Amino acid sequence: MQAVEKLSKLLPDQRLPDEEVVSRVLSGETELYEILMRRYNQRLFRVTRSILRNDDEAEQVMQDAYVSAYIHLDQFAGRARFSTWLTKIAVYEALARLRRAKRFVDIDSISESSGEHERMVSPERSPEQTVFNRELKTVLETAIDSLPEIYRSVFVLREIEGLDTAEASECLDISEESVKVRLHRARGLLRKQLYAQSSGVVNEAFQFHLSRCDRVVEGVFRRIREIL
Repeated sequence: MQAVEKLSKLLPDQRLPDEEVVSRVLSGETELYEILMRRYNQRLFRVTRSILRNDDEAEQVMQDAYVSAYIHLDQFAGRARFSTWLTKIAVYEALARLRRAKRFVDIDSISESSGEHERMVSPERSPEQTVFNRELKTVLETAIDSLPEIYRSVFVLREIEGLDTAEASECLDISEESVKVRLHRARGLLRKQLYAQSSGVVNEAFQFHLSRCDRVVEGVFRRIREIL
């Protein structure tokens, strides 16, 4: 709450266009970078987690992405939305982490028609988890986690974050047709009944809570101070 009040005093109109905030940060108002972080923390958490399937790793990748974006902020040319540019950096950072962990699968080598990759994994659940999964939102998150990565990241960007086909295509560096095909298959894998039941709460999945938001902002500014 204190962080929100501080930010409100810092800049009353928090809905300034991204491009204007970027311009002011580049002009020396470094503290305004917090506006962009808080504006896109939810999206970056969701997309990085869709790739890594780990909350802590997603949080670390978010910090890496924000620091990288800050360092290269002067390279943002405005040809695409800032949110797309930032999301793309986060996707690259998440995929790089997978490569370093030797768990990366080259998505370009995966056949879109391969049935092998369309099988959903059904992880073993403890009794406690089974009880907890009675909540629809949790069931939905578990089902999404079970999707192959090539479908999971598309589903998260399109259905949870609400990006259009063109922007999802730009963020993931794949064709718009691939976005459409993968989204269609993701929906099929989640099953018609589950998808219908979850439609009312899908935008609440993988919430990025204030405590985590504050931690990311603090971590990024600490790393930025080390650079300056």
